[in-house]
Amino acid sequence: MRGNQRLILIVDDEERIVRVLRDYLSAVGYGVLCAYDGEQALEMFYHNSTDIDLILLDVMMPKKDGVAVLQELRETSLVPVIFLTAKGEEYDQIRGFRSGADDYIIKPFSQSVLHLRIEALLQRLGKGDNPVLTAGGISVDQNSRGVTIDGKSVDLTRREFDLLSYLMLNQKVILSRDQILNAVWGYDFDGDLRTVDTHVKQLRSKMTQVYAHYLKTVFRVGYRFEVTE
Repeated sequence: MRGNQRLILIVDDEERIVRVLRDYLSAVGYGVLCAYDGEQALEMFYHNSTDIDLILLDVMMPKKDGVAVLQELRETSLVPVIFLTAKGEEYDQIRGFRSGADDYIIKPFSQSVLHLRIEALLQRLGKGDNPVLTAGGISVDQNSRGVTIDGKSVDLTRREFDLLSYLMLNQKVILSRDQILNAVWGYDFDGDLRTVDTHVKQLRSKMTQVYAHYLKTVFRVGYRFEVTE
């Protein structure tokens, strides 16, 4: 770790995925290192082993695949590892866990969900931030995925929860609709930008008139979450 900043090593042979994850994780406060094949990942880890807090590791890669990389890492390190893979069969998940993976997320995935999985894993290992986000009378528990407003439980859909979490994690930051789509729906989402507007409208209706104005529209750009009285 560098100061209070957690350092994550992203390993994937798809440069676009690495770029998207790097930009997102940097924006939410992590330090980031990037590698594009298994051999480069091992070299980078050995040079930064005392600083790296978690590895996001693609399974299918050139030179050394993710399973081979993890097997070598586990000979000397217990660094937490989340596998990133397009494979969803039970056999592949079992193989990943038997190799020493701590978690497993299937592509495509939303960045905000990945963020929550990272925080949950780091929290279990004593490296996480407070998993409860608060703003005014709104409380969002990232571990239980529960939301309360003025102490009363509020029923949100999975997308509404991820959207609210993402906006609260980026308070006062203006987020474009494209950024929100990538973070909440995933970088491979083919839907319309109006999907964001629809979900923002639904979310505001559940936040009550007291707090709905925290979710502000930025004309021709997108949205920002800001606590105002």
